[in-house]
Amino acid sequence: MSAIPMERPVLGDAEAAALTGLAARVRELAEAVVLTGVDAAEAGALADEVAALTARLTAERRNAPPFVTPGERRLDRQVANPVTGPLNPLAPPIELAVASGGIVRGEFTLGAVYEGPPSYVHGGVSAMVLDQALGMAAAASGTPGMTATLETRYRRPTPLGVPLQVEAKASRVEGRKVYASGTISAPDGRVTVEATAMFIMPQRFVTSAY
Repeated sequence: MSAIPMERPVLGDAEAAALTGLAARVRELAEAVVLTGVDAAEAGALADEVAALTARLTAERRNAPPFVTPGERRLDRQVANPVTGPLNPLAPPIELAVASGGIVRGEFTLGAVYEGPPSYVHGGVSAMVLDQALGMAAAASGTPGMTATLETRYRRPTPLGVPLQVEAKASRVEGRKVYASGTISAPDGRVTVEATAMFIMPQRFVTSAY
């Protein structure tokens, strides 16, 4: 089944900045909820206040996440991306950049919201970050595509609360297929997770999605 392009609202700079700030506060709220020690009565009262705020936000609702005017890469327009989108409160606080040679790099620190085993990052979150970095590396090769396979190998637990490094690079392009590999490393430089992936450019490629 081919994807159907959807018209997306495009945000101006002021609106994008305001929504980015709102998302950052909601991200802080999520961690506060996970770590709060307030009693049941206070938690209930706060839940009512959050419900009221949610009602205000949904008073005007879009049919799809908005875009912004793209920069050098079309992926830059997807500001609601669940990995790197500044408008998405679920997204980890991570910024990925394409360096020379098509290498994608980023530094990020994950808090309690992303915990799997006690004091360590959930494996699914690590895979999500790597999938995004690998996809950006594939796009940097000139053949952007969609994830066809993603294989992760967890070498050691990834710690929470410390600066982590992610790096990814496309290794080869075969027609519409792009192969890429990447790693997440702890502050001591040791790799905690490594991954390889294959991306395929759809035959009927929807350019507005990238």
